[in-house]
Amino acid sequence: MNKKRMVAGAILLVFVSSIMTFYLTRLIPLAYGGSVIVPREEYNLIKQYSKLFQVENILTNDYVDKIDQSKLVDGSIKGLASSLGDPYTVYMDKKDYQDFTTQTTGSYAGVGIVVSVDKDGHIVVVSPMKGTPGEKAGIKSGDIIVSVDNVKVNGNNLDKAVSLMKGPQGTKVSLVLMRDNKLITKTLTREIIKLQTVSSTMLPGNIGYIKMTMFDENTSADFTKALDGLKSQGLKGLIIDLRDNPGGILEQCVNIANELLPKGLIVSTKGRQSKDNQVIYAKGPGLQKPIAVLVNGGSASASEILSGAIKDRKVGVLVGTKTFGKGLVQSVIDFGDGTALKYTSARYYTPSGVNIQGKGIEPNYVVELPKNYVVTDTPDLKGDTQLIKAYDIVKSEIK
Repeated sequence: MNKKRMVAGAILLVFVSSIMTFYLTRLIPLAYGGSVIVPREEYNLIKQYSKLFQVENILTNDYVDKIDQSKLVDGSIKGLASSLGDPYTVYMDKKDYQDFTTQTTGSYAGVGIVVSVDKDGHIVVVSPMKGTPGEKAGIKSGDIIVSVDNVKVNGNNLDKAVSLMKGPQGTKVSLVLMRDNKLITKTLTREIIKLQTVSSTMLPGNIGYIKMTMFDENTSADFTKALDGLKSQGLKGLIIDLRDNPGGILEQCVNIANELLPKGLIVSTKGRQSKDNQVIYAKGPGLQKPIAVLVNGGSASASEILSGAIKDRKVGVLVGTKTFGKGLVQSVIDFGDGTALKYTSARYYTPSGVNIQGKGIEPNYVVELPKNYVVTDTPDLKGDTQLIKAYDIVKSEIK
């Protein structure tokens, strides 16, 4: 009888031990002397990336020169991110991340051009910023950047190209551009770039004009200030100029849409994770005056969210040419050591449910600019055919 109890107890002990081992090895690593038992998920991950560790081991031990381990780690992480083929998903080392944050929050030394990646993988100039070396050198929207300081660049190393164009104030940088199938070289002197994203003026007939060059962390506050100033002057209608505006911070765009739209949908985002699924509404009442928005092929991302909402909600009309077509949302994970991962976390959809990635938005009124006409920051009601059309539309709708 006692022997039977002992056998039963042993079986129970083994059974309980197996259960504990099963759960513990799925949850936490267990150390046994010089070995460690890891959860099954971690084991599978280690097995999956075993070749990566083999390569690291070979290079560390047998490469002709001594290896900088931190460069190996950074390089392997960058490779993981770039393997997706998404130019907007990148691992940023300390320098990259510092450059990224200064672009949206402060000033930096550079040439002042905004770039993106086209469908063919080229780095294309979205727009030169006002008063910067890029604008002074005559760089235009649509120019393709072939090389920076003799380093060939393309969409797969977008961040590297941006980094190369930045540098100490007063130093020179050489760009080779492709324009109309011809190569041209521009040598620019880097300057401190201070972002002024909003400018405004009142046009004849009390029609306001607000131009936004991008959506940085101050843009919505500056927009509200500009709009309030126009209202105090008797605003009757509004023209918003988003031409060559590459986008920026989603929250800033939403704040501005909330000023213009009546209560209802602004934009929705959809990702794989529930946290990336958002439906964002305007609180209303909106501007309640005629609105026309100027757009072109340099109007991207947040510009398209704002213009798409205005068009879909029939709050105003779009005038110009088709927008760029960037319908992706990026999130940034700060690792706390000066590095970060920027990755595409969701697609956004206009109020009509359209994702415009790679498609762009067709304006209500397609209007081309005269050949060789260059848009400046001063509204031109004599030569800017797109502005003239928008002005006529708003004027005709004022009651």
